[in-house]
Amino acid sequence: DSVPGKAFFPEHPTLQTLARVRSKVSEIRGSAMLAQLNYGPEARGFANLPNVKEIATRGTITSDHLIRTKPVPAVLDPENLEKSLENFASGYKAYFERQTNGQQTCLDCAPRWGVWPGKGTVAFGRNITESGIVSDIVEHTVKAIQHAEAIGGWKPVTEEHLFEAEYWELQQAKLKPRNDVRGVKNNTPEFEGKIALVSGAASGIGLACARELFEQGAVVVGLDLNPDISNILSEPGMLGIECDVTDQKAVSEAVAVTVRKFGGLDVLVLNAGTFPAGQTIEEMDEQTWSKSLAINLTAPQQLLQSCVPFLKEGIDPAVIFMASRNVPAPGPGASAYSVPKAGQTQMARIAALELGKFGIRVNILHPDCVYDTGLWTPEALERSAKRYGLTVEEYKGRNVLKKDVKTKEVARMVCAMAGSVFAKTTGAQIPIDGGNERVI
Repeated sequence: DSVPGKAFFPEHPTLQTLARVRSKVSEIRGSAMLAQLNYGPEARGFANLPNVKEIATRGTITSDHLIRTKPVPAVLDPENLEKSLENFASGYKAYFERQTNGQQTCLDCAPRWGVWPGKGTVAFGRNITESGIVSDIVEHTVKAIQHAEAIGGWKPVTEEHLFEAEYWELQQAKLKPRNDVRGVKNNTPEFEGKIALVSGAASGIGLACARELFEQGAVVVGLDLNPDISNILSEPGMLGIECDVTDQKAVSEAVAVTVRKFGGLDVLVLNAGTFPAGQTIEEMDEQTWSKSLAINLTAPQQLLQSCVPFLKEGIDPAVIFMASRNVPAPGPGASAYSVPKAGQTQMARIAALELGKFGIRVNILHPDCVYDTGLWTPEALERSAKRYGLTVEEYKGRNVLKKDVKTKEVARMVCAMAGSVFAKTTGAQIPIDGGNERVI
């Protein structure tokens, strides 16, 4: 992963291992967790200390840290990472059994941070706020331990006092949402702890998907050719990456950045695409055909290929292909668009067959025209409606239900397909078009 004298930068083998670590920690906790790797020189220097296991596992610096980080971190054994996490869980359970008076209920046994020799430290949390707090505490703890060791060493309080502090009711209350403390039940967001990647996320359906996934609890990475994507997706827990999805190297690096930032990948929305100007097959120029194939067919294949190793370690992983109503009901003059979208659909069906054994669900969404996007300007709508001898509203409602489909509605369907509603569905093609007579 690194060359002597050069900055350390985790590459794919390390990142796949990080995704496995996150998966195991999530399994132990019973819910999806983020895993934020700190691979800076201070974190790696600490993780590489020959006595790191001894000095890192003495106890916490303060009781306020304790309720965020548990008494000790997991020290990851590079030779058997999963076993070291299982040992942490059984060790925590044994600690509870030694100290409980029978009045307490054992908290989950998952670590909140880990020391990864050779790599750095890892902070775990159910959401970006929780993992961020743990990450900050770990950064200060690593410094404090080393400063204390440099001036003669340090000792924590006894295990008994650690337990009393960790299980003190007033301390635990600090971790509960305000409504929980008041006796009002909080509903956990559907995608809390999940990591989503959306292509073509700067506008239209892609942006709506990114926002909807984020609103439902996921951290979201959005890819787009638009250089403003980093500003469009700028909230904590969102990351916009400028990326040409036809550039395989750029795509691979964007996926790596996603895993470095959050620890893995659970939801992939293959949305980036282009709608070329209408041409008959006889009129078709080579550039229009080739460009559409590159963006609408080859690009999603390359992005999916880059994501598969991480989706295999994902939490209930799901892939959604954004295809088109033109697949089941094509129209003349749109072969440059319809053919690659049909190919994309076939690729998704094969992916569902290939990836099902890893628990990865792959489904296809077929929207019709979605008019609240930049593509459909008032002028474009007016021209199209006039061609059919219709008003704009009549044109937008050219379907069985006489209703136009909006980007947010497509995004909600994407979330349904990525979530528990579709937990046992794969290889499905779902229309969201208001009802098309030719499709029906």
